[in-house]
Amino acid sequence: MSTPTTKWSQFGTLIIVFFFWGFVAASNDILIPVFKEALHLEQWQSQLVSFAFYVAYTVGSLLFLLISKYIGKDLLQHIGYKNGIVVGLIISALGTLIFYPAAQQQSFALFITGLFIVGLGFSLQQTAANPLAIIMGDPKLGSQRLSMAGGINNFGTTIGPLIVSFAIFGSLTNTNITADIQSIKVPYLFLGLAFVIVAIIFKLSSVPNKFDLSGPNEESKMQPEQQNVDALPANYKPSVFAYPQLVLGMFAIFVYVGVEVATAANLPEFMKEHLGTPTEQIAPYVSLFWASLMIGRWTGSVGAFDISAGAKRILQFLMPYIAFGVFLLVNIIANHDTSPFYIYVFIIAVLIVCDILSKGNPARQLLIFSCMGILALLIGIFAEGMVSVYAFISVGLFCSTLWPCIFTLAIAGLGPHTNRGSSLLILMIMGGGIISLIQGWLASPNILGIQFSYFTGVACFLYLAFYAIKAKKVLQQQGIDYDQKASGAGH
Repeated sequence: MSTPTTKWSQFGTLIIVFFFWGFVAASNDILIPVFKEALHLEQWQSQLVSFAFYVAYTVGSLLFLLISKYIGKDLLQHIGYKNGIVVGLIISALGTLIFYPAAQQQSFALFITGLFIVGLGFSLQQTAANPLAIIMGDPKLGSQRLSMAGGINNFGTTIGPLIVSFAIFGSLTNTNITADIQSIKVPYLFLGLAFVIVAIIFKLSSVPNKFDLSGPNEESKMQPEQQNVDALPANYKPSVFAYPQLVLGMFAIFVYVGVEVATAANLPEFMKEHLGTPTEQIAPYVSLFWASLMIGRWTGSVGAFDISAGAKRILQFLMPYIAFGVFLLVNIIANHDTSPFYIYVFIIAVLIVCDILSKGNPARQLLIFSCMGILALLIGIFAEGMVSVYAFISVGLFCSTLWPCIFTLAIAGLGPHTNRGSSLLILMIMGGGIISLIQGWLASPNILGIQFSYFTGVACFLYLAFYAIKAKKVLQQQGIDYDQKASGAGH
């Protein structure tokens, strides 16, 4: 059987939704100070913006599982992948419509409800889109296609806050957070219109609605709902929870999202306490953390291109610096001083070496990057000054490709359980809220303090390193070995 190639026209359509996820998630940070000032909220109340958004993913995943159980079959297998993304986009569009009455009534509860519904739509989109990215071509290159999609997601996180700031404040550099609450409704109504347009594009696109999920080593082309017992994969198990790679992978997603969100969320407080950095000067450093995810994902996506080994090697060196250039350009447009960030080119070189050593293998990459994440955090914990700051920021580089690695390993070999497994992984995004709360509590001066609170992230990376080793062994026992592809890929 010939190796399937990436279906680029379909993949190009798919990554549009990845862009929107990043655009909206990062733009939420712009809404927090606006709501706090305009609606006279306490600090903890303003944080409900992020909380509602993350909880929506968990609720959406639970609804997916409950509906699947009620109808007696996997929901996405029933309505199709493409239809699932279309429905998710329409749900998110309905959420943005609530921003209009929320602004008219100046109701924080309605704003939160609108964001929650947007997040519900994203939950269904992610449940369908992540496995789609993996199986749109050679499954062994699935993690690299997810890295590419993640890079587009982080392009959204880079420009989203700028565009929303401009739409609300009328200026990229205006730091006035006393904007009229009415100014919020217009950009989000346009966002809702964009969701509807993309839904129409998806519906009319060539993205297939159904895929063969019989497993990477099976040649059966029947849809899962048509399969009989003989057509199921050799390692088929009646329960999705009988697959160790998924069960362990669920907690891996939980701690991965947790360490990513918590590291960035606590960086401003660390810089204020240890460097005395004014709040208005911290934003570019937080921006670099999220841009680091884009840098790493653009680097990790190179292996998904159908080009020669030599061209891939050249792109491995070029792509991270092109992504870094995007970060610099965005901050130049925003009128920020970029000179303190030039030293980061040397830290990016470390990322490139780690990417080469991973050889495109998701288990190996997860192990190497987790170990580097531990090293970066330990340097940040025990060093001082800007060394600590850049060490903590570099965690973004080493978190960058962990989502696709974990996702690829966790759903490998699930066959007809793939969609349910995907939904369970999306459910665990709630780790972003919970781990950050834990670190925030530990950061109290009478407990660990802000700097030593980063040991929370060390614990997360230790588990991820364990998962990389364990998942590789489990999958090899099931006849799935990514080393076979990686050794000849020339990545």
